[in-house]
Amino acid sequence: MPDVRLASPRGRWVLFTTVLGSSMAMLDSTVVNVALPTIGRDLGASLGALQWTVNAYMVTLAGLILLGGSLGDRYGRRRIFVLGVVWFAAASLLCGLAPDPGVLIAARALQGIGGALLTPGSLALIQASFHPDDRSRAVGLWSGFGGIGAAVGPFLGGWLVDGPGWRWVFLLNVPLALLCVPVALRHVPESDAGRSGARFDVLGAVLGALALALLTYALIEAGQTGHDAVAVGLSAVGGVVAAVAFVQVERHRADPMLPPDIFASRQFTAVNLVTLCVYAAFGGFFFLTALQLQVVAGYSALQAGVALLPTTALMLLFSARSGALADRTGPRLPLTVGPLLCAAAMLLMLRVGPDADYLRDVLPALLVMGAGMVALVAPLTATVLASVDTSRAGLASGINNAAARAAGLIAVAALPLLTGMGPEAYRVPAAFDAAFDRAMPICSAVLVVGAVLAFALVRRPGPGCRRPECRRHGNVTSPPLEGERRGS
Repeated sequence: MPDVRLASPRGRWVLFTTVLGSSMAMLDSTVVNVALPTIGRDLGASLGALQWTVNAYMVTLAGLILLGGSLGDRYGRRRIFVLGVVWFAAASLLCGLAPDPGVLIAARALQGIGGALLTPGSLALIQASFHPDDRSRAVGLWSGFGGIGAAVGPFLGGWLVDGPGWRWVFLLNVPLALLCVPVALRHVPESDAGRSGARFDVLGAVLGALALALLTYALIEAGQTGHDAVAVGLSAVGGVVAAVAFVQVERHRADPMLPPDIFASRQFTAVNLVTLCVYAAFGGFFFLTALQLQVVAGYSALQAGVALLPTTALMLLFSARSGALADRTGPRLPLTVGPLLCAAAMLLMLRVGPDADYLRDVLPALLVMGAGMVALVAPLTATVLASVDTSRAGLASGINNAAARAAGLIAVAALPLLTGMGPEAYRVPAAFDAAFDRAMPICSAVLVVGAVLAFALVRRPGPGCRRPECRRHGNVTSPPLEGERRGS
């Protein structure tokens, strides 16, 4: 039974190490957005190349993160976590040295592989290491500090872009890895699920990543001037075929990467549906907002990063309390209210145009966004992990992260197409502003769908259930449905 206490020195080291490692991956999911205009000018990249700079990372991360979680469960979560940190740092070095968009995109894809190894392992280490009484607060702290890592990315990216240059956005990961690896080896206990003899689901991993890559290519290429309609159509069909094949392979393998029976819990399934909606909207929002502030509002990279800091402050102050509150009240309320607040924030962003005033136009939207993220992020993560047995924590984390990253990359690929952004739109302020105004209501509507799903499908707390199956299915006060109990 896990027995590390959060207040102990070892507990603090475990939290520090997992936050530091996962923050590298989370930071790179957001820090690059602020650097995109400068990267485009420096390397002569089109909007499509900038989309791939974001999405090459997301394709391999989302496509392989399930495998990363399963690897940790089978071969040791600390071992796979450390491997992921080292891989991520090496790929980051290659990104920082990239001479052209092609090399940068390839290096970003390699970065995503490292992220797929370290991200689920960091959260699974918390779930497997901490005493049950401390687990919710530890997850809340992990979510809060990890969210801060993601939120501080635009500020850090802006400072680096306007200072030493955009290449340091990637090179910064190398010293962070040099700190993280020895601390992990010395202070973090190893844990696994005793499944070291299990086979590798290579075919499932390849099919999943291929489906995402082909669909993303079709969406991005369709928005390019003079695109090859046949190539786009074949890519879209190929992506759908690969996705169907992935589902069939996972259903019939004896030891699949994505076991279908994990979705027997309605709670787990519902929270992942909410995740798809929420992170699709977040992916589109942060990609486009970083460009809107610079291209349209006239902010420098650093000013754009500083403008996004209110979300960081709110996450820092309140995420741990949000996780503890959701543990007492149940997840339904925060998973409904959080997306609605974020949806309102995106509509408020419609006020941000040429010469936008920060206090009047930008700050109110970001304060509402931060409040929504505080309400949402920690309870979402804790509910996902609590919905399955501890032995499957890495797998559950991998599935939820895969859902989040896949949703984000599809949004980044699809929104420019849906809003009519051309390949050079980020160089023309008026064209980009018009497309941004069409994108924000779309993102807001997706968040409203997520809130409706949470309200309808995430179960309301019942009175005082303390049986083990209640905790196992993601709610300390509500037992699973009869069908869920049979399916577990």
